[in-house]
Amino acid sequence: MTIDDEIFARMGELSPAEKKVARALLSTYPSAGLDSAASLAKSAGTSTPTVLRLVSRLGIGSYPDFQKRLREEITHHMNSPVSRTEQRRLEHEQSDLFQDAIAGKIALVEALATSVPPSEFDNAVQVLASKPKQVTISGGYFSRYFAMLLAAQLDQAIPNVDYIQEPLGHDIGKFLRVSTGGVAIILDFRRYELAAKQVAEVARGQGATVIVITDQGLSPAAEAAHIVLPVVVDGIPFDSVVGLVVLLEALVEGVLLATGERGIARMKQWENSVDIARAYRTSVSTDSTSTSTD
Repeated sequence: MTIDDEIFARMGELSPAEKKVARALLSTYPSAGLDSAASLAKSAGTSTPTVLRLVSRLGIGSYPDFQKRLREEITHHMNSPVSRTEQRRLEHEQSDLFQDAIAGKIALVEALATSVPPSEFDNAVQVLASKPKQVTISGGYFSRYFAMLLAAQLDQAIPNVDYIQEPLGHDIGKFLRVSTGGVAIILDFRRYELAAKQVAEVARGQGATVIVITDQGLSPAAEAAHIVLPVVVDGIPFDSVVGLVVLLEALVEGVLLATGERGIARMKQWENSVDIARAYRTSVSTDSTSTSTD
């Protein structure tokens, strides 16, 4: 097992400080591990002893031994006949553009299995299914559309969910209600926004559980997060949202299943309300037609 696979598999065993180091490593693997322990600690926002504890937890005797294993992994990958053959095939194979695009999107969805640690996903589901007092969801310039989608769907599974467009602006009243027992979900992707980091820090300072959904480079907001869900977004010409949509749908599905009868009852309330609204609109439309033909 490679070091990154081992870190990924054991993410649930790590302390919060060790998770920061692990995320920093995984975000720019393996290059982050080739820096000094002090540099890695600085990029992760932790201390050198924390880096060394993580290395020890992986069963590696020292940081130089850790770097030696990294270099061996790199050498093996570069010298692997399979790797060389695959790279050559990709460079020279003529392929159908549309089929290529489909394959690329499928690969992004499959990458969720190696970018989102199962323990982090399970923690997010548990936190949201455990009757949080308040859930606020916010996003950035583009990711706000997906924050709105998540809020709209999650609100059908659990109560007290709010999409907040400007948590540090005109929506600050709603945002400041999030405190101990509440959850703040923040979406922030590359070309990261300073506001996302500020929102995460304020929410954590108020005692809320902070969940950051970001790309593999990790938003600066992740530094203040309790749970980080990184999605691979590589795409041409723009970053792809395919993996993000699948993650959000999986999260909503997981929360609904975890809430059991509570979630089903919540959805029934929604469906009944929709039926009433549709009946009302139909009635109004019929009355208007009758009036106009009299």
